[in-house]
Amino acid sequence: MEREALLRNPELKNMGGQGLLRTRKLTQYLLETSVYPREPEILKQLRATTAIHPLGLMGTLPDAGQVLTMVLEMVNVKKTIEIGVFTGYSLLLTALTIPHDGKITAIDPDQEAYNIGSPLIKKAGVEHKINFINSVAHPVLDKLLETPDEHDSFDFAFVDADKVNYAKYHEKLLKLVKVGGIIVYDNTLWLGTVAVEEELVPEMLRESRHYMKELNKSLAADDRIRICQLPCGDGMTICRRLR
Repeated sequence: MEREALLRNPELKNMGGQGLLRTRKLTQYLLETSVYPREPEILKQLRATTAIHPLGLMGTLPDAGQVLTMVLEMVNVKKTIEIGVFTGYSLLLTALTIPHDGKITAIDPDQEAYNIGSPLIKKAGVEHKINFINSVAHPVLDKLLETPDEHDSFDFAFVDADKVNYAKYHEKLLKLVKVGGIIVYDNTLWLGTVAVEEELVPEMLRESRHYMKELNKSLAADDRIRICQLPCGDGMTICRRLR
C-alpha cells in the first residue's frame, strides 16, 4: 500500500507523526497542554503499543482523537461504523465514549494489526460494543445495504482506510448514516501534500494525494452534507448529512 511504503521510507518518515504543525515545539505544546492530560490511560497504553509497530504512524493521532471524542459526545452517538481499524486507537476511543449499549461495526482486512489492540479493548471492558469484521469494506457495506433496516440507522461513521475508495465509501455511507448523522474522513490533507505542486510531492504520495484532492472537491460541492475540514492530525473532514 502507498501509505505503508511511505512509513517504511526513512527519508519520509519524519513527515508523519507530528500532524500538520511543522513546529515541533508548537505541536508538543498543543499535545502536552490540551490533549495528553485528557487522554484516558488505556488509550495512552494503546498509543505506546502501536508506536512499536513498523507502521505505527498509521495510528490515529491523539489530537484527532480528541476531536472525535467531542463529536461523538455532542451528537450522542450510539451506533457507529468504522472503516479502517489498524490497531484500534479510534475504535477503542469510540467504544469508551458511546453508551454501554452502543454498537460499533468495525471493518479491516488486517487481523494481525487488530490483535495488537484487542487485549487493551478487552481490558477496558468495551469488547461487547464491537463487532469486528475481518474483511475489505465494500462487501460488508453492500451486505448492510441489502438490509432495509440498516438504511439510515447509523449515527456516525469514521473512515481511515484506502484512499482510492473514499468516494465510493461516501456514497454508501450516505445511505447507512441517518439524516443529521456524522461521517468523518481522516487524512484529507495527506501530509500537507494537497497544497503542494505535484512535481514537488514524493512520487509514492502522488496517487493518494490525487484521490484526496478529488474527494475534497466533491465533498465541498455535495449539497447533501455540511462539512468542516480541520487541520488536526493529518487533516480530518467532518460531514453532517442534511438529506
